[in-house]
Amino acid sequence: MPNSQKPSQGGKFGRRPGSGTSSHFKQHRFGVSKGGRPYNKTSGGFANRSNRTSGGYKGGGGNRSGGNKFKQAVFSDISRFVNKAVITEEVVHFVPEHQFTDFQIEESLKKNIVAKGYVTPTPIQDRAIPHVLRGQDVVGIANTGTGKTAAFLIPLIHKVLKNREERVLIMVPTRELATQIGDELRGFTGGLRINSAICVGGASIYNQQSDLRRKPNFVIGTPGRLKDLLERKSLILSTFGTVVLDEADRMLDMGFINDMRIILAQLTTPRHTLFFSATLSSEIEVLIKNFLNEPVRIKVTTGDTAKNVDQDVVRVPSGKNKIDVLHDLLNKPEFNKVLIFGRTKHGVEKLSKVLNDKGFKSDSIHGNKTQSRRQKALDLFKQGRTKVLVATDVAARGLDISDVSHVINYELPATQEDYVHRIGRTGRAGKKGIALTFIE
Repeated sequence: MPNSQKPSQGGKFGRRPGSGTSSHFKQHRFGVSKGGRPYNKTSGGFANRSNRTSGGYKGGGGNRSGGNKFKQAVFSDISRFVNKAVITEEVVHFVPEHQFTDFQIEESLKKNIVAKGYVTPTPIQDRAIPHVLRGQDVVGIANTGTGKTAAFLIPLIHKVLKNREERVLIMVPTRELATQIGDELRGFTGGLRINSAICVGGASIYNQQSDLRRKPNFVIGTPGRLKDLLERKSLILSTFGTVVLDEADRMLDMGFINDMRIILAQLTTPRHTLFFSATLSSEIEVLIKNFLNEPVRIKVTTGDTAKNVDQDVVRVPSGKNKIDVLHDLLNKPEFNKVLIFGRTKHGVEKLSKVLNDKGFKSDSIHGNKTQSRRQKALDLFKQGRTKVLVATDVAARGLDISDVSHVINYELPATQEDYVHRIGRTGRAGKKGIALTFIE
């Protein structure tokens, strides 16, 4: 059964990180002893700041190096990184109102859904699909990994099957998410003669222009590349009656707000507009007010992190190198599929090479890699041919990779939202995951 369809993922995501835990450091259970720099309780943050030059953390009570301005981690207490997973059997499971066979969609599409093993909708799917089928604008707020993609793809594929002239634009923040949505779309549309095009940076714009000339029913792209194609007049938005903004909060975080406005303003009216996001900020509220028509609001998130992710910290002892601590962890047999997060492209690439030199099969994804190289690294990791994938936050946003045993925050995330999305890469489909955060 696919990851998003397991019966245990229903809608209750446990307490916030650190709730009910001690505010002081405990010795990490993997055997790393205490030590390292102190937590600065006076300033409410860590006694380290990110250093772009070195790709690591620079001590010194907050002095910035080279004029670069970095935010301290927003966490007010390191205990927020420590949280035991909730026992699944004790969670009251979500009871859906529908089965996929209940939805009023084309029989050919139903057959493809059944063939993929989908039976019971996730909460966001159960709530959103009926409204999308009715043509209503929808604002869907749900945690990562809860099946948002199928929540909009299934009813929109039905819409295209009813009207072959219908065209759908899907905007996403990253190349990887665009590719992931494209893969899921093809899984649902086998034999249905529905075409799609993926339009992202890092890939040939000429090939994408050629794809667009076929007038595909679905165009999936990142705002920057979509804007480039608009300026080249290769993308004519007046032919699109439906638009989806997936991971809208992340597109705002990445500075795509102006591109998003330009693209939305060129779409035909009236149109069918769907927003999906993990959070709902004031900026998104402004977009909703300006571009959506009396949207139905659906919120099925109940917490910041997955209920079945065991969270803990790793203290780097005084006098010991951080990479040596990581090496000792990765040598343990239970660390079989590990996603490691860094803050900078340079730091991520350097760490991946160091791990390879130490005998670990490792690869990296970050913004400096071409799309083909990023996709190859992802495929090798998914297939288990590499043990470790090192990534930046932007590159890994929205990734759906099954059976990740551990997420390691080798460098601290910039925001709480980044932390939530990082650790959401493990503990998926009702399985238990482990998230570890390095503290120096």
